[in-house]
Amino acid sequence: MTDTRIHRAVSADGTEIAGRVRGAGPALVLVHGGIGDGEFAWDALLPHLTARFTCYLPSTRGRGLSSDNPDHSPPRLEDDVTAFVESIGEPVDLVGWSGSGAWVLGAAARSASVSAAALFEPAVMSVMGPDDRTRTMAMAQQMGAAAADGRLVDALRAFVPWICNDEEAAALEGTDFYQRWSEGVPAMLRFIQDDAPYQGPRSTDPEALARVAAPVLLLRGQRTRLATWFTDAVEYISRHVPVAQICELPGLGHFAPVLAGASIADELVTYFESVRTEARA
Repeated sequence: MTDTRIHRAVSADGTEIAGRVRGAGPALVLVHGGIGDGEFAWDALLPHLTARFTCYLPSTRGRGLSSDNPDHSPPRLEDDVTAFVESIGEPVDLVGWSGSGAWVLGAAARSASVSAAALFEPAVMSVMGPDDRTRTMAMAQQMGAAAADGRLVDALRAFVPWICNDEEAAALEGTDFYQRWSEGVPAMLRFIQDDAPYQGPRSTDPEALARVAAPVLLLRGQRTRLATWFTDAVEYISRHVPVAQICELPGLGHFAPVLAGASIADELVTYFESVRTEARA
């Protein structure tokens, strides 16, 4: 990205959280997933959004333009998103993907600045079945071993077949994905390492979800590899947040924000504009 406008906020523990700003219109904050950062995670969507929204692209701690901190536990990552949202100083629409689903829900529960939220295949570990959990732990161990040897691209190659369907994995091979996204591996591993042992309250607990006042759109792909987990997660969230709707997208997998940006952007534009129309009625 060559844009020079950067928005900065300070998280609850003093960590600076920063992201570039592109476009014009109502504020839209897009939060990267467990892998990647705000510098490039949304590149495929931005051409379809910046004519309608001012797009804020923060990175959580240890990624992109943001400062780092040893603590990458769930509450701290939720703090990062919440502080960034509230620092904008106006109502915002908020988007999350995969691992950031919990951080976005935490911000939506805490901050009255969130007008509406949309989540693409949010990850909720508590609803993951035992077989998927076993495969997930094996993937994380492979990633960790490769990263410990400095082989970040190899670490990312352990991650992709776990989360992407075969067509998505093949499509990524024809891009610069592995070179660009491998830099996010250390932060993802720290996120996993701090998330797994955490025993405190979570933003995906039923009582926390009940405090999400903003309406929530829950998107899932029809061809995602971890279909049972993401379907269960979407249905679980929809049962506990006060206002939710579910939308299944035919033909798409978990990496649709990278490989099918126009399709995801169309859903976001339609949803957020409908929420604003209803609010004005």
